[in-house]
Amino acid sequence: MAANLVNLEAVSKAYALRALLDGVSLGVNEGDRIGVVGRNGDGKTTLIRILAQLESPDDGRVTHVNGLRLGVLTQHDSLDPEATVRHEVIGDLADHEWAGNAKIRDVLTGLFGGLDLPGFAQGLDTVIGPLSGGERRRIALAKLLIAEQDLIVLDEPTNHLDVEGISWLARHLQARRSALVVVTHDRWFLDQVCTRMWDVQRGDVHEYEGGYSDYVFARAERERIAASEEAKRQNLMRKELAWLRRGAPARTSKPRFRIEAANELIADVPPPRDNAELMKFASSRLGKTVFDLEDVTVQAGPKVLLKHLTWQLGPGERVGLVGVNGAGKTSLLRALADAARTQGDVQPAGGKIIVGRTVKLAYLSQEVAELKPTLRVLEAVQQVRERVDLGKGREMTAGQLCEKFGFTKEKQWTPVGDLSGGERRRLQILRLLMDEPNVLFLDEPTNDLDIETLTQLEDLLDGWPGSLIVISHDRYFVERTTDRVFALLGDAALRMLPRGLDEYIERRERMAQAAAPAPAAAAPKQKAAAVDRATQKELQKIERQLDKIGTKEAKLHTQIADNATDFTKVAELDAQLRELRDEKDELEMRWLELAEDA
Repeated sequence: MAANLVNLEAVSKAYALRALLDGVSLGVNEGDRIGVVGRNGDGKTTLIRILAQLESPDDGRVTHVNGLRLGVLTQHDSLDPEATVRHEVIGDLADHEWAGNAKIRDVLTGLFGGLDLPGFAQGLDTVIGPLSGGERRRIALAKLLIAEQDLIVLDEPTNHLDVEGISWLARHLQARRSALVVVTHDRWFLDQVCTRMWDVQRGDVHEYEGGYSDYVFARAERERIAASEEAKRQNLMRKELAWLRRGAPARTSKPRFRIEAANELIADVPPPRDNAELMKFASSRLGKTVFDLEDVTVQAGPKVLLKHLTWQLGPGERVGLVGVNGAGKTSLLRALADAARTQGDVQPAGGKIIVGRTVKLAYLSQEVAELKPTLRVLEAVQQVRERVDLGKGREMTAGQLCEKFGFTKEKQWTPVGDLSGGERRRLQILRLLMDEPNVLFLDEPTNDLDIETLTQLEDLLDGWPGSLIVISHDRYFVERTTDRVFALLGDAALRMLPRGLDEYIERRERMAQAAAPAPAAAAPKQKAAAVDRATQKELQKIERQLDKIGTKEAKLHTQIADNATDFTKVAELDAQLRELRDEKDELEMRWLELAEDA
């Protein structure tokens, strides 16, 4: 039976007059992988801060097992601004020590793209103070993952990571033996990593077995039986689980609910989008031409991001755009937006963009537009339009659309200046949709949005008849809202990916392997340009041997733990471990000699 690591007994916590947690009792055991979901402001972060004893409850008790090794990633790091990345992440380890550690190499490569930290001007010797919030957050995450813990608590770990970084983090956490509690709105990540879910709602926490997909099914079934939610939320949940059940196998984890009940629940639910009908309606609104690109070159200053691009966005097409940071995703959208804004008068550095005469574009950028802080939410939406036509005879008032996006009647009279970052993001999307565009560009629309709001946005887009381009690191959102995926891989070309984001990850991994420097680059400051070929080969050979020894050591430690009561077996394994350590010491000494010669 798995040992208990953390226990919450009748925990309550309130701020002002609002109770975020009310008599909550939960436990975290060895091997647990728990995802925490809920609306923004419902207490997810408060729950994990109390769990980690970073914050005290008003009532109740939190207990940790003696000697618990706990690693916590909060939304605000505690890094020393005057320290270097090397000092914070690697500490006092010599180059040969960390370079010979497979775990450290894996973390640095996974989070930063290489052992020499290619995105940082001074590599490992970069001073932390001037770095951006996203860069500091990756450093804090690397520092946490390199250490050994019994329990890891992560608050929004996928923020500021691209698709590849999120994919790597999921694989890394799957392979770790540590227990995990994670708050994230990235539903693909939850499905990959978690085996249990905590749903924080109105002061209570509901527990579910399985990842996000299982949670959707189980919650919908629970709500159907208990009749605890209003009809519109029931219908929205049933629609999403129908998409999950009928979608590609990669979108769902192994179900832990009754298949018969789930099938019965969605028997009368149609597919989320009637693509043929939407395309037909979009064509009537847009005509045949939306955006035609002919031999286009896109630049950012002197840097050429795309060249000789010939591409077409047609009426009703839903496109996901992915790619490495700096490859030109946002620059491409801006070039299209500039051409649309000026009806083709502003053109890119080369080639031509033809814009359809009926195109009415709405562009959601990564920056949240500033509004007058004294303006009420409803007033901010009504400034754009009082009512919106959703097509096919459907119409919504500004107030109704506000409610659909989680702004209750009371919340609609909240001043904009009092809204959280996520609420301002929701308001920004609302104002765009109220203007009745027929083309939507969404650049990282999931930033700061909770899962429930994302689900509502997806539901709204399901019936929206127009052309759509989405840039997002949220794999679930891209798969859910788009029909085709295109990629910018950093070679100034745009490619369609028939197998979507899985194919993108595979291509990027192949590119990384092909471009990877020789392992001897683990000690870049000790390697000179004139190292002879024989020395390079021996360095590489030693590093491969050190990798193998590290793997063998890990296996022996596991075997020793598994046979702790068999003293004869433990003695035999310990002897093997000592032999490995002697061999490792000899190899490291030789590595140092070669590195000094180099």
